[in-house]
Amino acid sequence: MGWVGVSVLVRWLLGWLLAVHLTPLPQGKVRRRPRVSVLIPARNEEATLPHLLAALACQSLGPLEVIVIDDHSCDRTAAIAQAAAATLPLRLVQPPPLAPGWCGKTWALHHGVKASHGEVLVFLDADTEPQPAFLHNLVAALQAQGGLVSVQPYHRTERPYEQLSLLFNLVGLLAVPLGPGSGVAFGPAMATSRGDYDRSGGHAAVADKVVEDWFLAHRYEQSGLPVSAYIGDGQIAYRMYPGGLRDLVVGFDKNFATAAAEVHWPWMVAVVLWLSGLFWAAWCLPAALFGWPLLGDRSLWINGLIYGAFALQLWGLTRRVGRFHWIVPIFPLPVLFFLAVFFLAILNLERGQVQWKGRRVSTR
Repeated sequence: MGWVGVSVLVRWLLGWLLAVHLTPLPQGKVRRRPRVSVLIPARNEEATLPHLLAALACQSLGPLEVIVIDDHSCDRTAAIAQAAAATLPLRLVQPPPLAPGWCGKTWALHHGVKASHGEVLVFLDADTEPQPAFLHNLVAALQAQGGLVSVQPYHRTERPYEQLSLLFNLVGLLAVPLGPGSGVAFGPAMATSRGDYDRSGGHAAVADKVVEDWFLAHRYEQSGLPVSAYIGDGQIAYRMYPGGLRDLVVGFDKNFATAAAEVHWPWMVAVVLWLSGLFWAAWCLPAALFGWPLLGDRSLWINGLIYGAFALQLWGLTRRVGRFHWIVPIFPLPVLFFLAVFFLAILNLERGQVQWKGRRVSTR
């Protein structure tokens, strides 16, 4: 095996090492049943909100209240929320027009918290789908850890274009530490006590942040509070960007550059090294087949072995992250998609903004 083969092997092994810390939300015991307020920011979520509300009606730990904050939707979001009041202790909140210096989600959640009464605040994105024991286990983790506890949902895909997001889901988890005290937060599902939320400054302290979850985690740590994060495999899922390929591209684009800047450099170096091995594997087999430029051995069986090793690794790693079944054997497609969105994110970072759900969102 030449130096190229050894280098690729090291990068492949690094991928497995990065995945060791993928920590699922533990199944715990609630010591004392608290009053829980579930807060759901919703802007044009008529397609996703019904699934979440149905799931909340089946929780083993029922919430004191469910507050849907209608972020000035122009679809049936508000009507769907009001109809669910027949099966849930649900209230609809409609905040004032968006104030200067705020992002839509932070503005909505700020007003949702002001309207709530629970001692525990649970923030759930409208596209999440929690299993019956999820709230129980999330609150148990909060009682055990304190501070801010969050969970990255399992990515449920339905249409072919959604599988292109494979690398965004995986890299977003491999690039950060997970588990108790990890210092990372995932916005789709978070829990905190009201006291700790107020101590951190809450969403008012991160009003202008597109990736408010990352910066809220910083605020908690600056206030001397722990921040813990887990993966939601088997406990909570979501279907990201069901509105089509354009939503998928813009959705990842608006978060990409800001989130990348928040990753600690040792993790970033490790992920970039692994990605470089994956990119090489995506190129080597087609290059050997069609005579394209290629360093090292041009043997079909060696390059096929490299390709197959990375395909097998992707299958093993993504099983806990999302449903990416048929696209794994042809992983050069999500690699190309990842690179295209990356360069688009750099372009939009230079422009300073993108259009998202009818609003201009700053990328700086």
